[in-house]
Amino acid sequence: MKYKATVMNSDDMNKALKRLSHEIIEDGAENACIIGIRTRGVPLAKRIAVNLMSIEGIALPKGILDITLNRDDLLMMDHVPEVKNTEVDFDVTGMKVILCDDVLYTGRTIRAAIDAIMELGRPKCIRLLTLIDRGHRELPIRADFVGKNLPTSKNEKVIVNLIETDGKDSVEIFSKE
Repeated sequence: MKYKATVMNSDDMNKALKRLSHEIIEDGAENACIIGIRTRGVPLAKRIAVNLMSIEGIALPKGILDITLNRDDLLMMDHVPEVKNTEVDFDVTGMKVILCDDVLYTGRTIRAAIDAIMELGRPKCIRLLTLIDRGHRELPIRADFVGKNLPTSKNEKVIVNLIETDGKDSVEIFSKE
């Protein structure tokens, strides 16, 4: 892969996450929970939760979702994926679930996440928060809260780096060619 550009730095990311936190407050955070999709959705959900606490004193239940067994490409993989734990220690039934992920692309990850959440209970609603929406949907899925819309070509790859997982905060575009 060939590096093309950095489209968000640490300051840009922090501003976007603060704005997203305010949007959640405006949408209504009562009877809500926040669940991050492994891997990078988890630290994003935690950061949003910290923002909600510092802005409005709102403490949302937090969870971690592993979608590995809900993927639609399990049989096509040439390796056995590592299944990690889903850590949701509360009942999602009747709650507004704020589902967090780093990049929204085809929509297949989110479809798998919705299936995984429905296995936990019947939420009142599910709202999707994504740091980057790069387009190219294959399923009728859209984000309710978007940090940055980033039109890309299919021969590009969007990499979200987070301090918690990668040692730095940035969003970079690479060419697959």
